[in-house]
Amino acid sequence: MSRVRYQEGDCPVLAVQNLIAGKWKLPILSHLRQGKKRFNELQRLLPEISQGILTGQLRELEQDRLVHREVYKEVPPKVEYSLTEIGESFIPVLNVLCDWGKGYLKSR
Repeated sequence: MSRVRYQEGDCPVLAVQNLIAGKWKLPILSHLRQGKKRFNELQRLLPEISQGILTGQLRELEQDRLVHREVYKEVPPKVEYSLTEIGESFIPVLNVLCDWGKGYLKSR
């Protein structure tokens, strides 16, 4: 179940903003668009994020059905994160944001 309840007539831009609110959600989604990642991989890719914040952001993305968490019954436990179908549908938006960001950085 999603963290935020929406109703007909809600602003779609605010809905998206609520889904990706948080400093690290877009970078997490960006890395996951390249394929499954383990927690430690994400932490290495985002060295400035604390373990607690990464855990929280991943939980919220999972609750909002953008990210899937797969736990493998192994010793030591193995957990992988990947995009859900809804998360995959957000990839074109990420690509546009990335392209826009590249252009913006060049124009500075």
